[in-house]
Amino acid sequence: MKQPARALVTLVKFAVSIGILVLLLRGQNLSSLQADLLTVKLEMLALAVSLLFIQTFVLCHRWILVLRAMSVSLDWLAGWRILIVSTFFNQVLPAGGDAVRIWMLRRNGVQWSQTIGSIVADRFIALLALGLVILAGMPFLLSRISENSLLFAIMSIVVAACFGAIALVTLDRWPSRMIAALPARIVEFAMLVRAPLAADGRGMLIASAALIHLITVAACYVLAIGLEARLSALDAFVLVPLVILSSAVPISIGGWGVREGAMVAALGLAGIASDKALAISVLLGLGGLIVGLFGGLVWLVAPERANFGPDEARAVAERADTASI
Repeated sequence: MKQPARALVTLVKFAVSIGILVLLLRGQNLSSLQADLLTVKLEMLALAVSLLFIQTFVLCHRWILVLRAMSVSLDWLAGWRILIVSTFFNQVLPAGGDAVRIWMLRRNGVQWSQTIGSIVADRFIALLALGLVILAGMPFLLSRISENSLLFAIMSIVVAACFGAIALVTLDRWPSRMIAALPARIVEFAMLVRAPLAADGRGMLIASAALIHLITVAACYVLAIGLEARLSALDAFVLVPLVILSSAVPISIGGWGVREGAMVAALGLAGIASDKALAISVLLGLGGLIVGLFGGLVWLVAPERANFGPDEARAVAERADTASI
């Protein structure tokens, strides 16, 4: 992707984030929202941030499993350092986290195809695990959604994820003519993702991917307690994954705006006031920023930092664009 086109995409994402946030804030009692943000129980806020920090270790574990399935051996501590630094760049540069993760992995001697492939597979497995979590909560979700179109959309996404996983795992048993009829790019993507799903440790891989989403659910539940919002653990388990799914759509900066809108809509199904739901989402985003800032501190002492400049960032970003699916 050319530099002007990338800048245009970034501007559009900023516009989406700011636009949604403005629309949400216009319909809120700002004094009530401010009071919620200032009076949240600090111990609950600290616990939520701790959960988000712990989540980085599980994220690293999932990524290491993906890399091993691609025959890439990476030291766990080096992997965590790369991942926590990428969270910092995700906060300060749109899509910069992937570029830095690819570049730092390359500095560890990993080939381009494996670095990009690991990120593509990591993302897909995260979405697959999210579909399984939503599927597990579907029996409880049915009674909370009265809008048939919304329910149909959610079920369609979950069913598509399940069929996609089955298709990928059984790809080696497909007739050769059927595979040849598919576009080459789709087959290439399928083979990238299939490697970790077909590996011996796929059970642990899916479990760790699901655990990452459950940690986000737990962080939201803890924040709800800190704000004295009457959100039950079951409602958090059923509704927060829908928010995660919405914010995964790459149309905003760091999910800001989209996450807040989805949180207000989802928690509204459990009777949570919009100002409380918005406060939970904002605090969740701020918790992510705090974790990202810690990644910035790690970046300051990272040995790779001395060789990373604007030219390298632009070159790697062009390669990272190919990992954006």
